[in-house]
Amino acid sequence: MPVHYIILIFAIIAETIGTTALQASQQFTRLWPSVIVVIAYGVSFYLLALALRFMPVGVVYAMWSGLGIVMIAIIGYLVFGQRLDLPALIGIGMILCGILVIHLFSQTSPH
Repeated sequence: MPVHYIILIFAIIAETIGTTALQASQQFTRLWPSVIVVIAYGVSFYLLALALRFMPVGVVYAMWSGLGIVMIAIIGYLVFGQRLDLPALIGIGMILCGILVIHLFSQTSPH
């Protein structure tokens, strides 16, 4: 796997950690989850910037946000008990399909 994809994966993981901590911070009223939010988003944006050295911004952002949405939906269900209805699940499935189309067929995404 090319290094820029590994960097992007870590950016997505950091963003997911930050968003999970954002929910746990209860609107920044709890100190440690709030600290994790700031650190995780900082790391995520730094890594996102590194990935942009090798990949177009549209592709990077689509993958970063799309996979982040999917991961947060899963964490929301498992950790916070947040259930999604069928239209939400279909929409998330369409996001995944879009990411696969970019990755498998787009010539703008370096492989």
